[in-house]
Amino acid sequence: MLKKLVVLWIELSMKKIQVSPSILSANFSKLGEDIKRLEQNGADMIHVDVMDGHFVPNLTIGPPVIKSLRKYTKLPFDVHLMIDPVHKYIKDYSDAGADIITFHPEATENILETIDLIKSLDKKVGISLNPDTEITAAEEHLDKIDLVLIMSVYPGFGGQTFINKVVKKVEDLDQIRKERKLNFKIEIDGGINFETSKIAVEAGVDILVSGTTVFKENNGDLKRNIKTLKQI
Repeated sequence: MLKKLVVLWIELSMKKIQVSPSILSANFSKLGEDIKRLEQNGADMIHVDVMDGHFVPNLTIGPPVIKSLRKYTKLPFDVHLMIDPVHKYIKDYSDAGADIITFHPEATENILETIDLIKSLDKKVGISLNPDTEITAAEEHLDKIDLVLIMSVYPGFGGQTFINKVVKKVEDLDQIRKERKLNFKIEIDGGINFETSKIAVEAGVDILVSGTTVFKENNGDLKRNIKTLKQI
């Protein structure tokens, strides 16, 4: 037991955790300015939640807004598409400036075709798993993608409470990654704060998506909040 704990501590101490702040919690009247501030204060990428009011019960932003924001930062745009059908809109988001395009397996008729389309546009590919979606929905494609986004809330709105049952899913996914010697990243989104981030990282997460904690904690001190999330 002690040996396992030592190995875990070594692995965690060597791991570089990335933070992808969700602009869903930013000031929508000053999105460009907030994105600049995120880059200046240690963010690794910018998480953009795209919702259609159909696949999830909320509406957010589309390609024109993303295109208008692209000039404010050189950080990668980590674009999470919560739209159905997703396939026919992928090129629009690619052209708008997305660097990583993540989709839900439930939102496409053919997962492999959607993966291939995103790759053909020279973008990184992610598959997102909702709290009730099993790893099996993406398992046969893990060698073809760049990341798996684990939803730790039911998508649609920011500021929700972390769903603890997804921790086991992260652990299982990390185990599959090690056993198959795969290189995809594990990202998590939903209820990520200074406490749940540690639980997520210990389970195997590489990238933390956080909105409310980044923008609201410590009187909105972005640098402090991002730095704290990266510490394990």
